[in-house]
Amino acid sequence: MEIKEIVEDIVAKRKQDGGIKNVFLVGCGGSYGALFPANKFLETEALEIRSFLISSNEFVHQTPASFGKNSMLIVSCHKGNTPETIEAAKLAHARGVPVVLLTWFEESEIIQYVDYVIRYSFGTEKDIGREKTIMAVLVVTEILNQTEGYANYTEFIGGIGKINAIVKKACKKVEYRASMFAKKHKDDQVIFTMGSGASYGAAYMESICILMEMQWIPSPTIHSGEFFHGPLEVVDKNVPFMIQVSEGRTRVLDERALDFLKKYSDRITVLDAKELGLSAIDNSVVDYFNHSLFNNIYNVYNQALAIERQHPLTTRRYMWKVPY
Repeated sequence: MEIKEIVEDIVAKRKQDGGIKNVFLVGCGGSYGALFPANKFLETEALEIRSFLISSNEFVHQTPASFGKNSMLIVSCHKGNTPETIEAAKLAHARGVPVVLLTWFEESEIIQYVDYVIRYSFGTEKDIGREKTIMAVLVVTEILNQTEGYANYTEFIGGIGKINAIVKKACKKVEYRASMFAKKHKDDQVIFTMGSGASYGAAYMESICILMEMQWIPSPTIHSGEFFHGPLEVVDKNVPFMIQVSEGRTRVLDERALDFLKKYSDRITVLDAKELGLSAIDNSVVDYFNHSLFNNIYNVYNQALAIERQHPLTTRRYMWKVPY
């Protein structure tokens, strides 16, 4: 089934119980971070539907009271074998709540507990318009459009058609910048990431999944809007920051933080969505495409950093090697 048909089926089956009122987005690590744009979409655009973004194990052990007959669960699980996410799907299945799975694998352990499977594009030749994050936003866009209605639906679909070319061009554009970044930052003991709005998850993923997990570099993530409420005190000439400057409604937050960093730091890496071509997408929906641009741009930087540090992205000390 296509996403539109999946949502039609869920909406039809839940109609007699009062319809879908709550959407729960659940995952771990990068699969959790990739759901930030979908959650922000519903938080911003929906009048009545409530959205919850919850890490899998927290969802299992502190399940919201509203999770029930008027709910649906969207779980993100790359290979379908993350124990905490399997438990989340199992819980929903036991309660009769429809479960939509976003995954790369067609067959996996989690499949037995889900009702609908959406396989996303992944790998070096992936179609950005069909990657995990975009597929998640498309699911919630369909939910909103088929229940409350969404005035910018056509513009959003148009954005999906443009994002692949935009990202591929931007990745080529930053190759030299990434090589210079790697040389300058190969010996850093900490690297901060910063972002806002629907793209905050990209900064979060860069910190926890790449810099900390794959490069063993401590990396706090700072929300651009929270920067001036404490974190600005760590800034000096030598502290490195990677800051996302989004296109859309929260750009002003990022620009404010960047202006401050330019005054007091000499080590700033700027990922500017406007400069990287995202303005080609309609302004009414561009907020929800920043994440995919930044997340894929980061990969160019990450590959260069791993080579410069002689620390492959596949290196682990604990993950999958010891009990935890």
